[in-house]
Amino acid sequence: MDISDIRWNEPARQKILDDADAVLREAVVAIARESEGISSDDAFAQINARIKDRFIDYEPGPDIRSYADAIAAGEIPTDDAG
Repeated sequence: MDISDIRWNEPARQKILDDADAVLREAVVAIARESEGISSDDAFAQINARIKDRFIDYEPGPDIRSYADAIAAGEIPTDDAG
């Protein structure tokens, strides 16, 4: 067996991605719900603070900035219907 053959199978890989998406989604919606009138920079900092310890080797990227911008603009639905 090659070292490159050691990897998560596709169902496990998809579950990992789905779980990671849920962590991000929960943080973004919670910040939007709890922080009316928040600036994009503050939303960005809060997103990073809430999720950084939930991932190995976490580095914020431009996607996190776009969610922070959306929070600041009031574009994130905060009701349960989403």
